[in-house]
Amino acid sequence: MAEIGRYNILRIAGKNSDGLSLSDGESEIVLPSVEVSPQMKINDTITAFVFLDKAGQLVATTRKAYAEVGDFALLTVIDAGEDGAFLDLGISKDVYVPVKEQRTPMRRGQKHIVYLYLDRKNQRMLASSRLHKYVDVEGSDFEAGDEVRLLIWEETDLGYNAIINNRYIGLLYHNELFADVTVGDKRKGWIKNIRVDGSIDLSLRPQGFGHVLDSKEMILRALKEEGTINLGDKSAPEEIHARFQISKNAFKKAIGGLYKERLIALGDYQIKLLADQ
Repeated sequence: MAEIGRYNILRIAGKNSDGLSLSDGESEIVLPSVEVSPQMKINDTITAFVFLDKAGQLVATTRKAYAEVGDFALLTVIDAGEDGAFLDLGISKDVYVPVKEQRTPMRRGQKHIVYLYLDRKNQRMLASSRLHKYVDVEGSDFEAGDEVRLLIWEETDLGYNAIINNRYIGLLYHNELFADVTVGDKRKGWIKNIRVDGSIDLSLRPQGFGHVLDSKEMILRALKEEGTINLGDKSAPEEIHARFQISKNAFKKAIGGLYKERLIALGDYQIKLLADQ
């Protein structure tokens, strides 16, 4: 059975008045004439996104949808009324958000992070901005240091909540952010810590010794080009980030390592490559 709201591998079974008839072995699905290309031949297989049209007929598209059922995504409201709102999915089919599934009232032109799901009663795609219903709070599958995929969800007093690997929720703290972050951003991130209650702390930088090595190499390269850099132990975090895009803590660990290796001379507001390097 074709999966509605997802991409399916389908066989071209024949032609009809509406376009091509596609088959998953059980159902007949229409690919509209406007999407049929000369390269498509009977018995070929194609990958297509499947949805129900207003008449309840299965329809396919080869266009790229912004998200599938089971995904979290940032989508734009293209129409809104008393009963619900329609969001742009990037294909001829919009996705509907009932009022009861709107965390805050949706207005035309706004962008919202939503979760796409299938209404089991009528097999239609719907979306919800009440994301807490669809995320796992406890990240038992992770360990500190794991690399993950992040979708920045919302700003809070503490930082930014982010969706992890399209399933879990975690937090990026304001005081540990050294790069611009915007709701809807897709970022690579790392698990910083898993608390006793299972909640997850995140970082946009890899954790541990490997990150220190990367920072040391970056600073050493800059010193070999310039000889002296006007940053040191007492420099402001903002100055350090503006130059190297790393935190002050990471900077101090890196220059501390270079100093112990006798590669640099270290001052409060300056580091200098030693002459014999």
